[in-house]
Amino acid sequence: MSDFIKTQSSFANGEVAPEFYNHDNIHGLSRLENMDVLSGGGLRRRCGLTSVALLDGHARLIPFSASDNLEYLIVLTDCHMFIYRDNNLFQDLITPWGYDDLFNIQYAQRFGTMIFVHPDYVPQTLYWDSGRFYMSDFAFSRNDSDMTLNIPFVKFEDASDVQIQISTSSLGNNYAVFSTNRAFWTPDYVNTRLYLQNRQWVITEYINETQVTVFTNGSYTATDTAITDWREAAFSKHRGWPRSITFHQDRLVFGGSRDWPSGIWMSHVGNHQNFSVGTGLDDEGIFLSLLSQQRQQICTVVSSDNLQILTNVGEWAISSKPLTPSSVDIKQHTSVGSYSARYLPPQRIEGATVFVSANGCDIRELSLDELGEHYNANDLSMLSKHLIQNPLDIAYNESLHQLFIVKQDGTMAVLNQNAALGVSAWGTYRTSGQFLSVTVCNQKTYVVVLRDGQVFLEYFDSNALRDADEYDYSFCASSLPLRISNHNVTRIKLRKIVVRIIDTKSIYINTHQAVLPNDIYDTASNGFTGDVSLNCLGTSHDGTRPLWTLHGSAAYPATVSSVCIHGWYSV
Repeated sequence: MSDFIKTQSSFANGEVAPEFYNHDNIHGLSRLENMDVLSGGGLRRRCGLTSVALLDGHARLIPFSASDNLEYLIVLTDCHMFIYRDNNLFQDLITPWGYDDLFNIQYAQRFGTMIFVHPDYVPQTLYWDSGRFYMSDFAFSRNDSDMTLNIPFVKFEDASDVQIQISTSSLGNNYAVFSTNRAFWTPDYVNTRLYLQNRQWVITEYINETQVTVFTNGSYTATDTAITDWREAAFSKHRGWPRSITFHQDRLVFGGSRDWPSGIWMSHVGNHQNFSVGTGLDDEGIFLSLLSQQRQQICTVVSSDNLQILTNVGEWAISSKPLTPSSVDIKQHTSVGSYSARYLPPQRIEGATVFVSANGCDIRELSLDELGEHYNANDLSMLSKHLIQNPLDIAYNESLHQLFIVKQDGTMAVLNQNAALGVSAWGTYRTSGQFLSVTVCNQKTYVVVLRDGQVFLEYFDSNALRDADEYDYSFCASSLPLRISNHNVTRIKLRKIVVRIIDTKSIYINTHQAVLPNDIYDTASNGFTGDVSLNCLGTSHDGTRPLWTLHGSAAYPATVSSVCIHGWYSV
């Protein structure tokens, strides 16, 4: 038997999974709940929540920056967009998306315009002008000379054997009938554009499975032979719309669609409504499709140092600078894959792109190597995979170095990350109810919370000690099982636990409340700073259990800088 004194002054690895309990180089905990790991390695009770509004149902949150000093919060609900400014409802707009559509919507903002995409809906443009918001369908630019649209055209695989014969129509000189060699057309083809005979045609009427009426601007010549060289608009009601979106090198980029999941379409430089490939000039549109042995479904596209393309099976990048039709340097760097069941927006953290992996259990950090040539997808959740399950939403607060992941069980996994100081600590947030969505706007972390059958918009407030001003919440931090000199301990007699606290007004050590001076409960007092201790704790023959647990539920601040334990042990 030997005496020991062991001090833990850093909790920089947060809550770790049981398989890492025997690693002596880990500064972690067996449980961390409703507490944050500070940059210096200590622990602090999380902020409370302040209520903003009662919502009319489940919702998704999106930030909108109108200028450096003007931030708006978008709350998407069933067919509505509620826009908040300074926590007050500013405007209400009607949208085409039902609740089930909300978590597959992707968006990109440039200046005062935000474009939303969903594979089943026409893209929507939200723009801010003269102090008001307006929304309209995204419109591809039109050529005044012949009224054609600068929309991309492709040859879909299921149409590769379809031949079209053109015959005149009784409706007039600009109308024709397209007949195909097999059943092909459906009613939702109406208003779709086709490209053949060096011109665009618009389908105006569905006749049957092999015939449609079309319109073209100008005269045409009927054909005696069938045409095999023809294409469809890449986006339409029948073929679906873009799945993902970003702006990169002053181009608007669409990634994937319902019927062309591996396609990348880029607009003209500076003309974001023009996707015509033209003659391949440097500033004209670009179209490419990812080619590999595996089927690639693009989950999202990210503008970073390069154009990053995250698919269900891997991570690609286009490194060309400048990016032109004749110089597209694209390759697959890693094979992790992104979560595709719903859109979880990748987050920029300390220069890297952080995303949820295809299995829904890894949080990956996509970053360039030291030479700036190859990407790696490091696992940020390696020590704490038990906390990353069934993700619903994700957001990063840069000012606080905190990554939030809402989970299906209504809790949030929270990462306190500061690579420069060696902090990468996961923990769990719980509240009275369920977290549904999260975002960061104007350096504040906003959440949608379901409480007692009602849905609320709230935000984490450093001045709040309760949730929504009425719900108390408990915090907890438990030690790892004791190891001494690289050995597991089998028998322990714990004589004393000393906890160094800062500005604290209430804390329990194991089952005992720490005795603090009475004068700290004055409202003007920040709380007690110093050491509190617990003595004569008895003997344990179970070396797999934590030796100490710090916890509390009173609406008071609590900060812990270190824990020191005294006793004897045997192995």
